[in-house]
Amino acid sequence: MEQIDTVIVGAGLSGVGSAWHLMRHCPSKSFTILEGRETIGGTWDLFRYPGVRSDSDMHTLGFAFKPWLEARAIADGPSILRYINETADEFDIRRHVRFGHRVTAASWSSSEALWTIEAEHEDTIVRLRCNMLLLCGGYYDYDDPYRPAWEGEDRFSGTIVHPQFWPDDLDCREKRFAVIGSGATAMTLVPALTMAGAAHVVMVQRSPTYVLSWPSVDRLANLLARYLPNRLAYAITRWRNIRRDVHFYRRTRTEPESVKAELVGLVRRALKPDIDVSKHFSPRYGPWDQRLCLIPDDDLYKAINSGHATVRTDTIRRFTHAGLELSGGETVDADVIVVATGLRMKILNGVRLSVDGAAVHPPEHWSYKGMMLSDVPNLVQTFGYINASWTLRADLTAAWACRLINTMDRTGKRQATPRLGDEHRCMTPRPWIDDFPAGYILRALDFLPRQGDRDPWRNTQDYALDVRLVRRSPIEDGTLELTGTR
Repeated sequence: MEQIDTVIVGAGLSGVGSAWHLMRHCPSKSFTILEGRETIGGTWDLFRYPGVRSDSDMHTLGFAFKPWLEARAIADGPSILRYINETADEFDIRRHVRFGHRVTAASWSSSEALWTIEAEHEDTIVRLRCNMLLLCGGYYDYDDPYRPAWEGEDRFSGTIVHPQFWPDDLDCREKRFAVIGSGATAMTLVPALTMAGAAHVVMVQRSPTYVLSWPSVDRLANLLARYLPNRLAYAITRWRNIRRDVHFYRRTRTEPESVKAELVGLVRRALKPDIDVSKHFSPRYGPWDQRLCLIPDDDLYKAINSGHATVRTDTIRRFTHAGLELSGGETVDADVIVVATGLRMKILNGVRLSVDGAAVHPPEHWSYKGMMLSDVPNLVQTFGYINASWTLRADLTAAWACRLINTMDRTGKRQATPRLGDEHRCMTPRPWIDDFPAGYILRALDFLPRQGDRDPWRNTQDYALDVRLVRRSPIEDGTLELTGTR
């Protein structure tokens, strides 16, 4: 059976970034990337719905080592996909990818200090072994998105679409659309559909979401790029944006009512006076208690102000022959109904794990720094931030994994296992993602690991804290047990 030092699962942003870190910081180590699909890019190759774009700026969503050089900081999906592929080619990462290899299981042997990986490839099961396993396959199910069912769907005479499976041949021109949802996907689709020639678009939301409009073009970043080397200009912009975002998030924790008033006030100033902002854009929860939606250049507001789009805030009673009937009695006529109702999380990339023959059930384990599981050796999972750019956390995780590999080499150890010491056994368990009641998180809580109430068992969702906890803290911290000799 083939044996490799490290296996990366997934060739999206996280997987490509992890590969760069391995090549840079662990050049003597062999590795391969197992990618279930036939292309690089992950989410940015999968999603093809109109207007698909980033929901954070590309100076923080981009790689720390690869400057984002395009003028638009809030970028469309094809541009992001091109950027990921350029990175893979520039750093010779593509040759390490084995496409069409969907990892289904991984079993750890303590006596051998090896993972045995099983991957579906065409009509066969491919097996290979590795010492370190990096799960970089994202956090949601590509094949099975969250899809509620409503009464009367079979009576609807038009087309029902889920954004994750957008039809290539769907002609949007002169069509009436109802978009169900109030998250980033819905708020992206509404203005994009109006620009594509839709007759009218109605966003049907059960409850409002916080919205913040931001310029798609970062003028200061582009000015710096004119006069400074690309890497320096990018680094300065990235640092500035990280500081800005961390400061804003912390304000939502310390003065939520003030931030709420500011956010709702900005919406009120952007929309025409006859739009009921209190009803449609004033959430019942505090800012960043759920994800805040970023829109570029007021595009959603412009679509609403123009009359080409409207918002309805109500629950859906049933589908009808002509569209939707809402609980309050209103009807929404539509030729196409888009079910932008969110994602379904896939825990540990959907890989069945076992250690020495015993199945790993994540809820029975504690999360170590948000990257490893208690009593599970040599497994590092990449899970980005829910309140900042995914890649910030992915970059910290990849760099830490390389430090771990090099520390094990230096000390002659083969196995790294987070262990819950006596001083931590009395911890109060908390949800892996705390104080964030988004639907996709709540639906998955029973399947996620626990976090503790103290370091290193916290999953902080705070980049500034993680820099200290992950980047600057020693690998040999008394909790991560290094054992086995080479």
